[in-house]
Amino acid sequence: MQRVLVTGAGGFIGSHLVEYLKQSGYWVRGVDFKQPEFGTTAADEFHRLDMRRWENCMKATEGVDEVYALAADMGGMGFISRHHSQILHNNALINIHTLEAARSNGVKRYFYASSACVYPEYRQSEASVTPLSEDHAYPAQPQDAYGWEKLMTERLCIHYREDHGLQTRIARFHNIFGPRGTWDGGREKAPAALCRKIAVAALTGNPEIEIWGDGAQTRSFCYIDDCIEGIHKLMRSDYCHPLNLGQDRLVTIDQLADMTAAIAGLTIVKRHIPGPQGVRGRNSDNSRVREVLGWEPRVTLEEGLARTYRWIAEQVRSKMSQSIAPGAEP
Repeated sequence: MQRVLVTGAGGFIGSHLVEYLKQSGYWVRGVDFKQPEFGTTAADEFHRLDMRRWENCMKATEGVDEVYALAADMGGMGFISRHHSQILHNNALINIHTLEAARSNGVKRYFYASSACVYPEYRQSEASVTPLSEDHAYPAQPQDAYGWEKLMTERLCIHYREDHGLQTRIARFHNIFGPRGTWDGGREKAPAALCRKIAVAALTGNPEIEIWGDGAQTRSFCYIDDCIEGIHKLMRSDYCHPLNLGQDRLVTIDQLADMTAAIAGLTIVKRHIPGPQGVRGRNSDNSRVREVLGWEPRVTLEEGLARTYRWIAEQVRSKMSQSIAPGAEP
């Protein structure tokens, strides 16, 4: 039985990955700064550790064969557009210490969760964006600190493989979404935010929802189950270069809102307001991941949104019922 570590195991992607690996027969140690927010962990061991600290990284990576490095200080555009120094500082410490601790402890294989945010802003200035291939990352010009720290750690992983023989694997995630993701509080991403707003609209009878920008900005969105399968396929492969992992279906934010409203059986009124939007357009070129992994997303955007909306709507109902319960805080 292979022993693996998942960092960020209390978070959205990490908690799903822990479940998948356990079901696939691995012994799993989970590590995070926090306990899983939505339920108990499936890990054999779970430790609350601050992975910015070197000694904690050594403890976490001791006695495991493989590491899935997902720990990060992150969120949606509302968060990463306002916390550049915090993100770059915290994630640089996490990544540098975890990678060196893995090497020191004799870890054989190491997965790093990168992001489509590494791609240059000058390639994403139009809504009808050309899909981004892996080679488009250079010349580098990510939009924000989050993208720069992801790109820097990709380089670090590549050099650790070349210099130390640590088998590193790198996936660039494109907007992963699904149940058990952050859905309020400021760190949520667009699908979760829209699901929350539309669930509130359905429960309150007020059909107006706010959308940052003009709603014409574009993205592609990948459902969590497909992402997890892709991670595992990449980790088991011999491919050692950065690889896109995402859907390649481009939609506008307004279209995403309309899809979610249709799932809820609601007619909404969209009110566009100023707010952080990120790049104008972003889509994944999946040619290489098809070629080297034979991986293809299987869950449609509509089906993934339906599953996510049902889960978030239940969270919203529960929170609203608690706020109006007798004796509850206003």
